[in-house]
Amino acid sequence: MNFQGLTKVETADWYINVAFRAATKKAGIARGASSGTRLDKSKSIECAKLAELHTVLRKHLMQILLSFPSIDGLPEFYQQLVRTTLEYDQLKKSLGAVNWAVDKIDMLHRDYMRDLTKTRDLTRVNALRKEYYGRVSSVVKTIKEQLAYLENSRKVMKEFPSIKQNVFTVCIAGFPNIGKTTLLSKLTASKPEIAAYAFTTKRLNIGYLKSDHVRIQVIDTPGALNRFEKMNAIEQQAYLAIKYCADIVVYIFDLGEPFPLAHQKRLFAELQRFHKPMLVYLSKTDILDKKLVAGFVAKFKENVFTSPDSLASEIVKRSRE
Repeated sequence: MNFQGLTKVETADWYINVAFRAATKKAGIARGASSGTRLDKSKSIECAKLAELHTVLRKHLMQILLSFPSIDGLPEFYQQLVRTTLEYDQLKKSLGAVNWAVDKIDMLHRDYMRDLTKTRDLTRVNALRKEYYGRVSSVVKTIKEQLAYLENSRKVMKEFPSIKQNVFTVCIAGFPNIGKTTLLSKLTASKPEIAAYAFTTKRLNIGYLKSDHVRIQVIDTPGALNRFEKMNAIEQQAYLAIKYCADIVVYIFDLGEPFPLAHQKRLFAELQRFHKPMLVYLSKTDILDKKLVAGFVAKFKENVFTSPDSLASEIVKRSRE
């Protein structure tokens, strides 16, 4: 799912000014086309203003509503991500406020167009237009805080990872700077940022393993992921991706122990609580003692892989089961 298309939410004053300018421009066109008595001409011009103001405001506000997805209709991963990164109730209330504003503007448009059409008093024509402008402006200004919150939410949601929900998915997990991102680049065509220091991964890196018409989504998850309430936003995304999206978890051990092996095993045990099939991959085996590697492989038996190619073959096999 991709949140890049969310419409930018402007300020209340921005929407009002855009609508007023459009109404003024429309009045100029209507003035040249109007005919009849002075009253008829005045009503024609003011009706054109009201109609244009309504059309422009409604269009922009509806773009917001249509752009934001139905939160309750999102896949579970994104629902939880919204709840983790945003105030869920405030987001729903803000969208509800915009919907209220659209309904209120529609009602005002109907009422004032009716009154303008029926009036036979020339002095009343301008008064009705001014009333309408004031009341519509008041409606839009009433939701200024909600518009600001929606723009903040849009910026947050724009940074959500684009994870495909109906594709077999592998999440790579393990401690920082242990080879997760390097493995992703070897399994897929992805070229993520790789550096020799911890916490290089600042987002969920996503690549695709392709083999004989099989397309597998592979996600590099940052952080240690062992205390959700203490995780940063990116680590929480990784946790939720494993919980809700992963069909298989590939856990990386580094026997060179940039982190104590006991800690790596503890995190492995933590991730087993997700009840997802797990494969173990040993990183940097080309520089490790062969006896150390052999002893570790013997303990974990068939689920340990030491080469990206053999791991990829097993992943493809699992995806077809």
